Amino acid sequence: MESQSELGADEWDDISDSELLDIQLDHFSTDESPEPSCSKTDTSENTVNESTITASPSLHRAEEGLEQRTIETDEERGVKRKRNVEGGCSHLLRFMKHHLSVTLLCEQSWCELKVEFGFRNPKVRKNDKQRTEVQTGANIHLARELEVHDVIPVNTQTREDFFAIKLLNMLHMVPILEAGQCVREFPVFGLLEGVFLMGVIDELSYNQKGELVLNELKTRRQDSLPRAAQTLGHCFQVGLYKLLFDRLVRREARREHLVDHLKLRASLVLGAEVQAYAVRIGIQVTSFGELVDTCLMILSCSEVPCIDILQIEYRHQDSSSLIGTMVVPFDEVQLRAELQGYLAYWTGQREPRGVDIEEVWKCKMCPYEEICDWRKNRSQAPETLHTNKRIK
Repeated sequence: MESQSELGADEWDDISDSELLDIQLDHFSTDESPEPSCSKTDTSENTVNESTITASPSLHRAEEGLEQRTIETDEERGVKRKRNVEGGCSHLLRFMKHHLSVTLLCEQSWCELKVEFGFRNPKVRKNDKQRTEVQTGANIHLARELEVHDVIPVNTQTREDFFAIKLLNMLHMVPILEAGQCVREFPVFGLLEGVFLMGVIDELSYNQKGELVLNELKTRRQDSLPRAAQTLGHCFQVGLYKLLFDRLVRREARREHLVDHLKLRASLVLGAEVQAYAVRIGIQVTSFGELVDTCLMILSCSEVPCIDILQIEYRHQDSSSLIGTMVVPFDEVQLRAELQGYLAYWTGQREPRGVDIEEVWKCKMCPYEEICDWRKNRSQAPETLHTNKRIK
């Protein structure tokens, strides 16, 4: 049993298969690519399937302002970036984000400028998420989730109600994991390197050895395994999931991390339907703060172990056939170093970077190709490199 809630498209926008890497390459010829679109039900009922939530009210307000801006020239963008870096301007504040999703960081591993252009051009970003391939990937994930969870609608009136539903769903899945069974769409969150991150794990289950396995489903248009450039982002994604999940079960998460970073009101009384759902799964709470305390206590006292194995499952979208499975090694030191590098952009320590010279082929499938000054400056680099080699 799992509940649906409204509110909060970007509040917990880390949905499986939502990177734009796989689908981008599939669309071109052959990820982080597929980010699901916002698929809401009748707004008069205030309900939406939680597997399709992708944007928060605060982000909608930011986008409204962004849509009214005129397109900047390359020179204007360069000056602004330099001013932002020199002044220590945080892109978290600039784009009105209280947190980062794991899949957004994976998209950043593909191309940082694509991420920034997406926030500057919300209409283009939205259209990119609504392609048929993206919708198909999201539908496949939802169908798989419904194999193990029943979904019920719950009306939510506040952001606290929305997050409460996520926490209650998590609490509902803890005893299922303790019993050695499979769960899907398990929410994770936590503070890493000073930034609050949130995500959703596709699947957690146990193998014959009793090891807890994280399985990340990736759907592809082509019946073939992805290139190395794509799998790098996928491996980074599951590594972050393990870090967040393990911190939750090791009692390293704190109430203030969730409440303070997301600007939530701990004393706010939860909505009647949210409280009723809590009672339905055996939780008696009144305020959001009480629920957070209960959630962290149950997680820390549970017998759920840390994740032992990270695995990525690739399936063909049309036939649903298995393309292949990859076991991902976990190196926390290396993973944290990569994370620090990506977060340096969000915290204003450096300006965004485009793709390396060897990966300019990515630009051919980017919706911002025509307005990207990085692409224009780098487009001739491979030819120059080839000429220099020939002279030698």
